Amino acid sequence: MATALITGGNDGIGRALADTYLDRGYQVVVVGRNRGKGQAFLDAAARHGAADRARFLQADLSLVTENDRALAWVAQTYPSIDVLVLGARYHRSNRVETMEGFENNFALYYLSRFLFSHGLVESLSRAPHPVILNFGGAGQTGPVRWDDLQLRRNYPGTGALGHSAKLCDLLGVSFTQIYHDTPIRYVLNHPGVVTTSFAGEYDEATAAQVAMLKSVGKTTAQAVAEILPYLDEPPARLTAVLEGKRIPTNTAAFDPEEAVRLHEITQKLLADLSR
Repeated sequence: MATALITGGNDGIGRALADTYLDRGYQVVVVGRNRGKGQAFLDAAARHGAADRARFLQADLSLVTENDRALAWVAQTYPSIDVLVLGARYHRSNRVETMEGFENNFALYYLSRFLFSHGLVESLSRAPHPVILNFGGAGQTGPVRWDDLQLRRNYPGTGALGHSAKLCDLLGVSFTQIYHDTPIRYVLNHPGVVTTSFAGEYDEATAAQVAMLKSVGKTTAQAVAEILPYLDEPPARLTAVLEGKRIPTNTAAFDPEEAVRLHEITQKLLADLSR
């Protein structure tokens, strides 16, 4: 039986994808921090006769230790992963560091996706047609603050999400370079404005903007319909999709040298943390 693993699957597009893959007969594992929302997913699966195929794993993916715990559990429980969706994110208008010393957006939006991408290579490689979906910037964000990846100076509020999205684009580039001899395909997707919960903590001005976006955004069903064709049949080893339309990945936004640079920096940060 095929398996889909979805981080950030408690809500929004992640939850809509979880429901979609359950309907397709997959085993679906949702990883998230909110136990109440996770239980709601399990209850809905039970009502549709899919309780035996739905699992919820509670984890705070802003912490490397929690990522490691989740990855160990997944590796022991599911021998192969067919679809990996990386969707966890949480907006913060004010800069916050995790207890491990990382800026929260960097840790949750980028670092957890780095860990899940690289940590599940073996499980993904056992599937016949494995694919990773990463909700990155699809070339629409940047540039990288190379001298301030943790955004310690002039924290940009909502722009912190965009900065991490740029890092996710480079993650997709480096991943497909490193694992070019595996069957894994990598899809970067910027869905545009979608009516979701916009999980996060907002200052007054940003909260007003979010309320406006919720009134004009596309539905999660529309966002899922736009990305599913690229997950079902990825057209390339690395594919970038902007609101349902494929965009080129041979541009400066997907610079291979920048991707290697970020990969090396990330490895050093993780090595320093382990010490």
